[in-house]
Amino acid sequence: MTFLLKLSRLIDAFSHWVGKLTMWLILASTLISAGNAVVRKVLGTSSNAWLEIQWYLFAAVFMLGGGYAFLRNAHVRIDFVSSKFSQRTRNWIDVLGIVIFLAPLCILMMIEGWPVFARAWASGEVSLNAGGLIRWPVYLLIPAGFAFLLLQGLSELIKRLAFLAGAGPDPLDHTGPSEAEMLAKQIAEAEHQHAAVAPKTTH
Repeated sequence: MTFLLKLSRLIDAFSHWVGKLTMWLILASTLISAGNAVVRKVLGTSSNAWLEIQWYLFAAVFMLGGGYAFLRNAHVRIDFVSSKFSQRTRNWIDVLGIVIFLAPLCILMMIEGWPVFARAWASGEVSLNAGGLIRWPVYLLIPAGFAFLLLQGLSELIKRLAFLAGAGPDPLDHTGPSEAEMLAKQIAEAEHQHAAVAPKTTH
């Protein structure tokens, strides 16, 4: 179990890195969208390539961010129902969900998605829109995204089995403050310190 937990931490670190990367893709998509709008209004011209790259980036965020969402437990849950179960029951439900539903779905999508990418790569498929982009990068996101999600699913499975075996904490325990709450606390503390050291002015 020690080796598996180390493997889980490595997978978590990788998913965290990919998740942070997708955040920059959101910024890139926003800047491209704004720049394209400005050029279209000011110069009266545009390109389908700029439009397509926006949804390429959006697709990348959606497909590559799944593993990070699973890591952060940000995916949709029916908390009203699950909150009524014990810790062990909730973890067993997740174990069965990962093994019976998540893993087969990811494997199926990888198997079905790879030939689509391979054909586009071999043929050099290009968008039918004038000035459009090549298609294989966005097709590659399908098997890659589900591979990342499957990898994170393995990590989550390890953590839940470790808890059930008494070898780790409950991965579904969210009693502590959220990241947003911790950030708000840090900002408030920084403002308090700044106010304490700032020179007082008299009128």
